[in-house]
Amino acid sequence: MTPSRHASPAATVTAYLDALNAHDPDAAAALVAEDFFNEHTAARGQSLRGREEYRQRLQGFLAEMDGLRYEVEAMVSEGSTVAIAYRMSARWTGTGEPRPFSLRGVFWFEVHDGLVAHRVDYRDSAEFERQVGLR
Repeated sequence: MTPSRHASPAATVTAYLDALNAHDPDAAAALVAEDFFNEHTAARGQSLRGREEYRQRLQGFLAEMDGLRYEVEAMVSEGSTVAIAYRMSARWTGTGEPRPFSLRGVFWFEVHDGLVAHRVDYRDSAEFERQVGLR
């Protein structure tokens, strides 16, 4: 479901997470602003700007994350800001053999005109590496 330009920020973010859980990079990219800023705080995270660059990177990310699922543990919404505590789980296929993992993290979103303008992802990349056997 694509929210209208008058949808609440929480509805926009919920639709965005639904698109990620559906493994649909086009639907997820349609919910971000043209100048979207995807900010990662993890040491190995790579931030980026722009809807098209995000869509392209998302295709590769989703291809390596078999069964990706974000479960919302808590959501707080105030004005244009939405914060979500989540549990991310999947089977990472980056080395060929699927390796299951489950991580907790927090997304911080800024939503403007019914689109995600800025997303900050706080998660522990070292814990991901430990769970999939890279450390």
